[in-house]
Amino acid sequence: MARKVSATLFVTLDGVIADPHTWSFPFWNDEIAKFKDAELRRTDALLLGRITYDVFAGAWPQRKDDAGFADRFNSMTKYVVSSTLKNASWTGSKIVRPGELPQLIAKVTAEDGGDVMAHGSATLVESLIRDGQLDELRLLVYPVLLGKGKRLFEGTGEKTLKLASSTKFASGVVALIYERAPTLTEEAKSAATKAVLGN
Repeated sequence: MARKVSATLFVTLDGVIADPHTWSFPFWNDEIAKFKDAELRRTDALLLGRITYDVFAGAWPQRKDDAGFADRFNSMTKYVVSSTLKNASWTGSKIVRPGELPQLIAKVTAEDGGDVMAHGSATLVESLIRDGQLDELRLLVYPVLLGKGKRLFEGTGEKTLKLASSTKFASGVVALIYERAPTLTEEAKSAATKAVLGN
């Protein structure tokens, strides 16, 4: 089976994705842990922006857990999209320049294997959505309003996604999984508009 490019993010009700460790932890439970574990098991490569990479590389190599989550995270390939990063020392890391991203996506999606998963990395995820390179968007939506902070979807342009599934957890968090919707041609758009207008 060809690989998919997916993205997974924690997001508040008002769209903020910055600093999830400051607002998501009170809602963590076994259901979310199971959801994230299943997500990881279907992943065999990470796609990260520079800032997320620096955070992950500074934390994950020192972690251990009975479920083997950290071991899997540390052992898989990491593609780091950055125009400035010169060295990537975390095991399995490969630096990808932004201009090389389309070629990388074309290459990995033609191969068999598990998902290539972007974590956080809002600018990277927005560019994948904008350029039609993201197959699946996985959001954990938290019942929190912050009123400020970096928001997702600020640079995607107009896009239509297809809701594939939704799951409500006991803590009030909702998992929403979207897929890329088929792109309508200009002719199909015009026909749809005429049908709505009745002429």
